Amino acid sequence: MSILDDARAGMDPAIRPQDDLFGHLNGHWLATEDIPSDRSSWGPFVTLSDQAEEHVREIIEELAATAPEPGTENGKIAALYASFMDEDAVEALGIAPVKPLLDAVAGVRDVRDLAALLGELERVGGAGLFGSYVDSDSRDSDRYLFHITQGGLGLPDESYYRDEKFAEIREKYVAYLATMLSLAEQADPQGAAERIMAIDTKIAAGHWERAETRDVQKTYNLLTSNELQDLAPAFDWAAYVRNLGGAPGAIDEVIVRQPSYLSHLSTVLTDTPIEQWREWLTSRVLRSVAPYLPKAFAETNFDFYGRTLSGTPEMRARWKRGVSLVEGALGEAVGKEYVARHFPPVAKALMDELVDNLLRAYRSSIEKLDWMTDETKQKAYEKLDTFRPKIGYPETFRDYSALEVTADNLVANVQAAAAFETDRQLGKLGGPVDRDEWFMLPQTVNAYYNPGTNEICFPAGILQKPFFAADAHAAENYGGIGAVIGHEIGHGFDDQGAQYDGLGNLNDWWTAEDKAAFEVKSKALIAQYDAFSPRNLPGEHVNGSLTVGENIGDLGGLTIGHTAYAISRGGTVTKEESQTLFSNWAYVWRTKRRIEQERQYLTIDPHSPPEFRANIVRNLDEFHEAFETQPGDGLWLDPAERVRIW
Repeated sequence: MSILDDARAGMDPAIRPQDDLFGHLNGHWLATEDIPSDRSSWGPFVTLSDQAEEHVREIIEELAATAPEPGTENGKIAALYASFMDEDAVEALGIAPVKPLLDAVAGVRDVRDLAALLGELERVGGAGLFGSYVDSDSRDSDRYLFHITQGGLGLPDESYYRDEKFAEIREKYVAYLATMLSLAEQADPQGAAERIMAIDTKIAAGHWERAETRDVQKTYNLLTSNELQDLAPAFDWAAYVRNLGGAPGAIDEVIVRQPSYLSHLSTVLTDTPIEQWREWLTSRVLRSVAPYLPKAFAETNFDFYGRTLSGTPEMRARWKRGVSLVEGALGEAVGKEYVARHFPPVAKALMDELVDNLLRAYRSSIEKLDWMTDETKQKAYEKLDTFRPKIGYPETFRDYSALEVTADNLVANVQAAAAFETDRQLGKLGGPVDRDEWFMLPQTVNAYYNPGTNEICFPAGILQKPFFAADAHAAENYGGIGAVIGHEIGHGFDDQGAQYDGLGNLNDWWTAEDKAAFEVKSKALIAQYDAFSPRNLPGEHVNGSLTVGENIGDLGGLTIGHTAYAISRGGTVTKEESQTLFSNWAYVWRTKRRIEQERQYLTIDPHSPPEFRANIVRNLDEFHEAFETQPGDGLWLDPAERVRIW
């Protein structure tokens, strides 16, 4: 049916595209492909990530071979990588590098000390009772504010502490904690592990359900420092922020995403004996550094978080983990060289053209909408006109001069890198918003939309086949990166992003009539996805409310990708070209996951499983026309049931 039928290995011609486009493009591959033993999933996304990882390794090892001067960016890259690769030094140091933090935990006398210790732990990369970060103010996008979000769990989600289907994982989590505490020679490791689990369970009882945390209105709660203290009186916020490294006034105003969680946490703090909190803190310290401690710690940590939760049989090779560490600490320094080697100027020029066509396609689509009034359309055009595309790499790369690393103490380097990043983030407070900052590295295989700056970002790492290639058929590029671009632009108009204006502020620019019409379409998409059950998890279902934002992004992205391709072709698209475009869309979602990861992602991931991302084509008239679907086909939807938003 498709002009790609003879060009794609792994297709299953026995599955008709009209019944299951994802299965048609990927069925044989799914049935025969083995996931590498150090991976929890496999497919084009992961393949490209592996390719980028190899390229970064080449850069790092070539830099190290030149013996760069210590203290320079290249010297820091070489030293950090060397400190990770020196296994003998790591084994010889044992847990000595983390002893100061463990001693500090042992000295915690009361809840005030606990708050101070958490600031110290989070400063060097640990995770505490909640998440904190600096971001722009959603109602005043020209300033930064300190943000607080629920946290404190060792398992992926609050549902893991209450749902019967996760009972076995809960047992293995306790066993993991006991082993980790035993390795660190802590008293009563089994009893302590059970008490830690009990604290985790109490904390989880205050968490908001994951779909609810998507609501940008409910999660915008601007508080003064006094109001924050009143919300959680048991927690010493001043001590926490001081040890985190924040300047006076850092939390004069703060955004709290889930206020009721902090109130709940305050009660848990006062109701739990301090000796049990010391056990809980010890486990958090150990977990934060386990990948950088001797092999027994790293293996124990991987056994639970890799094998048990994600089903991955084998820990990744040490060089791969070393590359990840360098990217996390000095990623843009490596990225400069990556871009020079792997992102030619012609690719950027072609991407500029693609993005321009996608924005034109959105404008054309909005003009034709029959459910939106002219008043709201004008506001939508204004937002489109202020979209800022970022392609390939940042205009200015990050300055790492304040980061100090050595080649002989891995944990100290990890903590120094975390402290450097903490200071960089806290240093934003009180200053102008840097709209040139990138939130992904150039070598990352991904993309994003940031509503606070109304920007779409496409790193060089994803601008490769099958998403994009200068020598590919244009229809393939529009079904790959074109639809991804459309998806990211679409986040500016999804159920949450549509509440932000072109300046990045929460600002209701919709008429009541248009908002109601939009909600009807969103609810129809939620209902459609609620009914989907993954082929490998029969009886379980997609959470349509959790995934609706990404589903709207996929639906709009693919629709607009097709429209943009038509614009690039002067308005005329043949059936074969449409088939090529839709086929590449289904191919880029070629993904095979271990069952443990599938189950975890179905619970926590705001993206739908790949098969449903591919088969969202059922909502597009253009798909039904290209493949001549008929009632009774697997992907047939009656025209009245097709959801089309943009």
